[in-house]
Amino acid sequence: MVIGIIGAMIEEVEPLLKELKLERKLVKAKMEFNLGELWGKNVVVVKSGVAKVNAAVCAQILIDDFNVDAVINVGVAGGVGKEVYPGDVVIAESLVQHDVDSSVFGEKKGQIPRLDTFDFKCNEILVLKAKRACEKITHCKCFIGRIVTGDQFIADPEKIRWLSEEFNALACEMEGGSIAQVCYLNEVPFVVIRSASDNANNGAHIEYEEFKPVAVRNSVGILKNMLETM
Repeated sequence: MVIGIIGAMIEEVEPLLKELKLERKLVKAKMEFNLGELWGKNVVVVKSGVAKVNAAVCAQILIDDFNVDAVINVGVAGGVGKEVYPGDVVIAESLVQHDVDSSVFGEKKGQIPRLDTFDFKCNEILVLKAKRACEKITHCKCFIGRIVTGDQFIADPEKIRWLSEEFNALACEMEGGSIAQVCYLNEVPFVVIRSASDNANNGAHIEYEEFKPVAVRNSVGILKNMLETM
């Protein structure tokens, strides 16, 4: 079994690369794919870059060129749910791309036109393994629910409230939904695990920088616990 692990930023993958028993590196689409063993599992670790197109290209390369059996996206996110605080972890049960809007044609906001699903559901077994892994970390809360994705860093409290009301979202970020779409189209199991770096209701930029290291540490800790059970 080979597991593809995607982080958007170097801060999200650097802790993994330090632990990786590197076998080889390959560069494709200006992304560095690191193949090796991580906590006893065969993996490909890659920094995709920020936003949906980068993440989608990265996921497709993992599937086509590295024949991964599953994809795990880890990293930070903005909290949307009122109960989600910086450092808490959100495991995606499903993902929606909130910036897709064809409502002029009668579609729900977030619905990709002519696609046979509204949201992209994570693999139930991977979600369960992530949940059990999260339970071993006692210094943060773990939530399971919907994460929304868009090509925006959202700091506006009104927009955050809209994401909560429109999509029942717990967190928002910029890559997971596109990774989910690629995996859905290729029928590859996936899960998205994000730790909140800010509450996105006020002072998002200040809190983001303050809590980002904590969020990265939490999401990496869960990934470690998870891989050890796979």
